[in-house]
Amino acid sequence: MKRGKGEKKEKKNRDGSGQVVPLTEPVVIPTATVGTRSWIGGLFTRSSRRQDKSIDYTLSPLQEERLQRLQDRLLVPFDETSPDHQESLKALWNVAFPNVNLTGLVTEQWKEMGWQGPNPSTDFRGCGFIGLENLLFSARVYPVCFRRLLLKQRGDRAQWEYPFAVAGINISFMLIQMLDLQNAPKPKCIPGMNFLKLLEEDENAFDVLYCIAFAMMDAQWLAMHASYMEFNEVLQATRNQLERELSLDDIHRIQDLPAYNLLFQ
Repeated sequence: MKRGKGEKKEKKNRDGSGQVVPLTEPVVIPTATVGTRSWIGGLFTRSSRRQDKSIDYTLSPLQEERLQRLQDRLLVPFDETSPDHQESLKALWNVAFPNVNLTGLVTEQWKEMGWQGPNPSTDFRGCGFIGLENLLFSARVYPVCFRRLLLKQRGDRAQWEYPFAVAGINISFMLIQMLDLQNAPKPKCIPGMNFLKLLEEDENAFDVLYCIAFAMMDAQWLAMHASYMEFNEVLQATRNQLERELSLDDIHRIQDLPAYNLLFQ
């Protein structure tokens, strides 16, 4: 199995004790960071200062219903003692490495997928269970794209690669913030407002947008000839491109986004 080369340096991205730097409470988007602070520490702090002009608008009953369900998902922390969450984690391993038996929920094997350590549950603290749901959705609905990203199968890769799983958690985190999904009762930013139009057409719009964003991030990574410590810049470029595409006048469905085609390349 192919391991991102950047993972060999993971101990340099931990605190002085050698432990993963602790994160804030689940789903506290304005201040939390996902992954180690030295790796992606500044990105979301800077991004949170970018405020779009507040917009007021009326939700349709369907938009309201689907937005509420999505916001409810954001409030679910990952619980390593939950049988359902444990089974979802095992399911992710099985779809990623179907021919390799997982020896336990805490095992060095998880590093092969790009988690920071032997216990993936520690990487969900800044995002919650939705981060795992997004990864599973990607693996099940777009398996070819998922494996291409997981195994870094395309392009001239960097000597220090981004860890796949932790990158996925960061993308979930970025989308939640970009779309202002935690603002009750509805997003007040332009990307969030435009996203609700897509959500009305497809209840899975957030999960599909996640898959698009992951493929877009990898394409940006290759185009920028980025390396491990440049992940902040790559993710910011991905966010900028997503915001531009969401603002296009002819976007009525998630499939209308220009980057949607990246899922099938």
